[in-house]
Amino acid sequence: MKLKLFSAALGLAAAMAMTFSAPVHAEDTLAAVTAKKSISIGIPTDFPPFGFVGPDFKPEGLDVQVAKLIAEKLGVKANLVPVSTPNRIPYLQTGKIDLIVSALGKTPERAKVIDFTIPYSPFYLGVFGPKDLKIKTFADLAGKTVSVTRGTIQADILQKKAPPTLQIQRFQDDASTISAFVTGQTQLLATGVSAADAAIKKNPQRHAELKLVLKDSPNYVGVRKGDTALLDKVNDILREARKDGTLNGYSEHWLGRGLGNLPD
Repeated sequence: MKLKLFSAALGLAAAMAMTFSAPVHAEDTLAAVTAKKSISIGIPTDFPPFGFVGPDFKPEGLDVQVAKLIAEKLGVKANLVPVSTPNRIPYLQTGKIDLIVSALGKTPERAKVIDFTIPYSPFYLGVFGPKDLKIKTFADLAGKTVSVTRGTIQADILQKKAPPTLQIQRFQDDASTISAFVTGQTQLLATGVSAADAAIKKNPQRHAELKLVLKDSPNYVGVRKGDTALLDKVNDILREARKDGTLNGYSEHWLGRGLGNLPD
């Protein structure tokens, strides 16, 4: 009798353990944010004009507006979480944020670990340098130095296409990457056109210009892998914002040009 009771108790304990340790499925995110009436969205705060800290010490920029728009259309409060390029995907995977709206490009490698919405803004990546430095092809990068942010698409492209004698200096965040170029630590800068444009305007003494286009890479919202309900809902929001001109207005305001022909 005691043995039966003991076995039953063990079975109950095991069942309870399974119940409380079961992981929350990605599909539960939309229901969860709706229930708590807030959504945590990762945004950049050091990557103007997509995300930066304004004079009032509050985040602003194109990505910030898109994040707020998504929260508004979902009918929940936007909890904006500053993220960096290296930590934004881990933050999403571990549940620290529910979405990434942080100048995120889509790659086959990233698509293995997270899902992507339709794109919400244009973007392209390039190599920038002084006007008197002649660079027309990747071969011309030989023997040069370039700063790039670790874990970015531009870092991957340089690693694959640039000659082995190109000295690639990787930095942890975009601010450090740009600073290395501005202060003359590197001859070249590999980054997005908008960040480069802002840096060039603030530092005319570098006489910098676009040297090579690395990739046309629109920005997407990142969603946890398999988070289908939230993915579909955000896609609906973005498609409607494209249709009514909201996203085109954001792009013209922050980037100086419209959406163009973004894929769906």
